[in-house]
Amino acid sequence: MQTESDATDALVIGAGVVGLSIALALQDRGLTVTVVDREGPAAGASAGNAGAFAFTDILPLASPGMLRKAPRWLLDATGPLTIPPAYAPAIAPWLFRFWRACRPAQVAASTVAQTALMDLSKAELEPFLQATGTLPMLRKDGNLQVYESEAEFETARPGWQVRAAHGIAFRHMGAEEMAELQPGLSPRFVRGTFTPGWYSIADPRLYTLALAERFRGRGGRIVLAQVGALAPQGDGVEIAVVGGPALRAGKVVLAAGAHSHLIARSLGDRIPLETERGYNTTLPPDAFDLRTQITFGGHGFVVTRLSTGIRVGGAVELGGLKRPPNYRRAEVMLKKAQGFLPGLRATGGTQWMGFRPSLPDSLPAIGASRATPRVLYAFGHGHLGLTQSAGTARIVADLLTGRPAALDLAPFSPQRF
Repeated sequence: MQTESDATDALVIGAGVVGLSIALALQDRGLTVTVVDREGPAAGASAGNAGAFAFTDILPLASPGMLRKAPRWLLDATGPLTIPPAYAPAIAPWLFRFWRACRPAQVAASTVAQTALMDLSKAELEPFLQATGTLPMLRKDGNLQVYESEAEFETARPGWQVRAAHGIAFRHMGAEEMAELQPGLSPRFVRGTFTPGWYSIADPRLYTLALAERFRGRGGRIVLAQVGALAPQGDGVEIAVVGGPALRAGKVVLAAGAHSHLIARSLGDRIPLETERGYNTTLPPDAFDLRTQITFGGHGFVVTRLSTGIRVGGAVELGGLKRPPNYRRAEVMLKKAQGFLPGLRATGGTQWMGFRPSLPDSLPAIGASRATPRVLYAFGHGHLGLTQSAGTARIVADLLTGRPAALDLAPFSPQRF
C-alpha cells in the first residue's frame, strides 16, 4: 500500500485533550509529531465535559457502593445510571467484568493505582499549563458534594476516610456553612463536603483548542482522517486511513477515546472498552451565581461554572456508539437542578451528548500493544480524561523516549483483561 512519504517520528491518533497533551509532551522531547483525528480537535468528550481536574476523585466507579445503588438507579430510565434494554445483551460481558472489579481487594488495588496517577497528574498540570500558555485558564474554586440526609452523608463517610488516608484535604459542613460557601442552595441539602483541591478549567473546549493551536505553532500537523487499522512494518507502523492513502510513523500512540478499542482490534488486542454516554445543558453565564462546582452525588450530576456558561450535566447511559441521543436525560437533570438551585434560570441553554471511554475497573489502558512496542495505548479514562491528561502525557512521553515510567504501570496494562 502506498504511504505518505513525509514520515513522522510519532503519530498520535486522537485530537482530544489526552491526545493533544501527549502530542505536546512528545514535541517537548524533540520528536516530530502528527495528530490524526476523525473530526478534528475538541470534537468529542473534550468539548462537553464538566471542566474539572478532579484530583480528589480517587475512588473507582467500580465499587460495592455502586453495586448497591445500581439496581435502584436502573429502574429509572432517565436516572443517574441506565442501560437501554436493547443494548443489555451487548454490554453483558463488560458488566460481568465490572462486577468482578467491585470486589474489595480489587477496589483497594484500583484506588492505590488511581491515586498514583492522580498525584502525578496534579504535579504535572501547572508546569504543563505554564509551558503551553494556558495557565490563566486554571481555576481553583473547589467542589461541594451535597447530601439530602444524614443517612446519605453517613453512607459516603467511608469514602472520605479513604481520601483522608491518602492526604486529601476536605471539610464536612452543615447547612449554614454550605449557605455561606454557596448561596442559593436548596435547604433540602442538610450536609456537604468541600474539597478545595478540586480544580477546573475555564472552558474545556477552548482549552483543548488552545492546545491544538500551541501544537500547530510548534510545527505539529493535524490531519483530518479516520484511522481504520494499524500494522507494524519493519522499523515503523503503517496507519491505514479510510478512503485515503496510508500514513507511516516510527511510533504510534492510540488515544482516540471511545473509538480506540475498535482500532486496537487490528493489532489483535481486544480491550473491553464501553461507552458511557454523558449529557449536559450549558446555560448562559448569568443563569446562576455559582461560586464552586456542586456535585449532586445522589442524582449523578454536577453543576459547573465555565467562562462560557453554567453547565448542568453528568449521569451515565451505557448505550454504545450507535444509538441516537436521548436528550430527555439532559432535560431531567436540568429540571432537578432548578429544584436544587431555586434561583437558576434554565432558559437559553444548549444541549450536548458525548462519549466517555470506560474500562470495567475504572482505570485507563496505558502501555504497549501486545503486537508491537511501537504502538502505545492511552485511552479509557472514563470521567477523568481532562483530570489525568497531563499525567498520561508525561507517562507516554517517558515510554516513547526510553525513560523509566514515573509510576508502576502494571495496573494500567492494556493486557490486564
